[in-house]
Amino acid sequence: MDSNHIHTYDDQGKMTCCSEEEKINNLANTSPTKIGGCCAADEHNHEQEHNHVGASMGVSKMFMPAIISLILLLVAIACDYYFSQSWFTGWLRILWYAAAYLPVGFPVLKEALQSILKGEIFSEFLLMSIATVGAFAIGEYPEGVAVMLFYSVGEVFQGLAVKRAKANIKSLLDQRPDEVTVLQNNEAKSIKAAKANIGDIIQLKAGEKLGLDGELLSETASFNTAALTGESMPDTKSKGETVLAGMINLNTVSQVKVTTNYKDSKLSKILEMVQNATAQKAPTELFIRKFAKIYTPIVVLLAILITGLPYFFVENYEFGQWLYRALVFLVISCPCALVISIPLGYFGGIGAASKNGILFKGSNFLDRIANIQNVVMDKTGTMTEGVFQVQEVVFISNFDKNKILQMVNALESQSTHPVATAIHDFVGKIDSNIELKQVEEIAGYGLKAKVNGKELLVGNFKSMDKFGIGYDFDPNTIVYTLIAIAYDKKFAGYLTIADIIKEDAQLAVNKLKKLGVNTTMLSGDKSSVVKFVADKLGIINSFGDLLPEDKVNKVKELKALNQTVAFVGDGVNDAPVVALSDVGIAMGGLGSDATIETADVVIQDDMPSKIPMAINIGKQTKRIVWQNITMAFVVKGAVLALGAGGLATMWEAVFADVGVALLAILNAVRIQNMKF
Repeated sequence: MDSNHIHTYDDQGKMTCCSEEEKINNLANTSPTKIGGCCAADEHNHEQEHNHVGASMGVSKMFMPAIISLILLLVAIACDYYFSQSWFTGWLRILWYAAAYLPVGFPVLKEALQSILKGEIFSEFLLMSIATVGAFAIGEYPEGVAVMLFYSVGEVFQGLAVKRAKANIKSLLDQRPDEVTVLQNNEAKSIKAAKANIGDIIQLKAGEKLGLDGELLSETASFNTAALTGESMPDTKSKGETVLAGMINLNTVSQVKVTTNYKDSKLSKILEMVQNATAQKAPTELFIRKFAKIYTPIVVLLAILITGLPYFFVENYEFGQWLYRALVFLVISCPCALVISIPLGYFGGIGAASKNGILFKGSNFLDRIANIQNVVMDKTGTMTEGVFQVQEVVFISNFDKNKILQMVNALESQSTHPVATAIHDFVGKIDSNIELKQVEEIAGYGLKAKVNGKELLVGNFKSMDKFGIGYDFDPNTIVYTLIAIAYDKKFAGYLTIADIIKEDAQLAVNKLKKLGVNTTMLSGDKSSVVKFVADKLGIINSFGDLLPEDKVNKVKELKALNQTVAFVGDGVNDAPVVALSDVGIAMGGLGSDATIETADVVIQDDMPSKIPMAINIGKQTKRIVWQNITMAFVVKGAVLALGAGGLATMWEAVFADVGVALLAILNAVRIQNMKF
């Protein structure tokens, strides 16, 4: 339960002794026989940890030292009661209680000595060692064993709680397969994933996880994408589409062409981010750690004063009586509930978020997002799909609509613009009988070509004006993007094209309002479109026609009003405003790597409803952390006062230390079962 051993970071929250993956594994495999983490461990300790804590160690083995100690203690107490006047006396009694003490006490004494040798004198282990050895010194053998026994049980429950809290994060580490099957000369060969080269062909059987990012060569395949998005809904991919490491092939054998090196895969970047998440400490964690370093030596000094000072002021001073009070005081003062339950609360929050496809880059961002007052969001790709679709087709009656659309489709096939893709998706297969001549792209206007000897012009309404083609309505009255069509120098009609609002965008805005969070939409799209989308979603403040620097200025205006701001975006263009905001949230999904690099929080499945979920997880985490702080201080403060006054025994001290720690741990892991 000592922060310096369980969490291997310095006061600035930087890792000091081991890799993040080692830390995750150590945290998930804490045992009563190996209390220290990476920092307390040399090669021997690492070997010992693997021997005692690995997959072979079940819960029963974790409890074994405590069970042995409990049995010996109960036998000793029974002998005290029935045979104290006959044979259970003297050295036999002392040795029996010592035997009961050692299974649970020796690991703590060892850690206390190691801490002292490293210069960390005032550790929790030292407090427990002094208190229990002192109890033996004054003949309070049962209480000395009981204190260490309950402390050991607390350590086991701590380990189980940490393992549970880290399970969602650690499960991500198991998503990346170590080996892949590649086809070499039409023969399947299993190789290390890290040794696969770009261009290799992976053969993926049903139920297998993909080890590297690639391009699907099979006609179709269905994948479980839970490792990347948190959602296990099948995602069907077609030939040529991108598939990512960590996806599970659900049906038939598929082939994938490797397009990214092992270390550069999307999953590798996610794992790297998860592994680094707990390195960024919340201010509350850093404060408690610093507080514990000051608090512990003060407690030791007070215990010395409780023992010696009454000699000068109390009649009939008895050293043993006042030493006992000091020992009780030391047991009560152990900061277990604080130094383990607080980080555990944040681990739980990060784990709960990961389970829901939300990745926090550090517990400090859980704190920050809990206090967000205004969520500023981009439009395209954040609240909308970023995929354009034809909404409406309007043609003048004397034109053959289907014939003109086929011509437009053939012409737009010359372009890779998203609008061209939307038209092609709407019209369908290109008519090979249409012959295009003199195809010309006019920058800022559109496309022009000759079809059947007549001019076909497809573009914006500025192109109509440029070529003197008249029309009898005001295009500014239509919100959507307009594609005007002219044939044979005459206006034929227009298409309206729009981005689709995401299915859960409205739910996201409604939930943000319930949380008391304001919403603002900023976009580079034209103002009428932005206002239309914002009004449809119930977002009052919206601004369009913005360049990246304009977005920065808008966020500065909000921050000038003393509002804490989270910005939600989906591309590298938003990097300046993401950096300026208090919390940058990226719609990471299966998209840009830049979003994962620059943002503080990544929503893996691009669902806007995860924005209020992330805020709610932050709020719940913060609430649990402060509940634990309050409970620990109140209970320990009360029992400390009783202990100093001689009104509390070792048994009350055990409750104040281990009992409160267990209650705090149980409270901290509640977040794992919460529905958001």
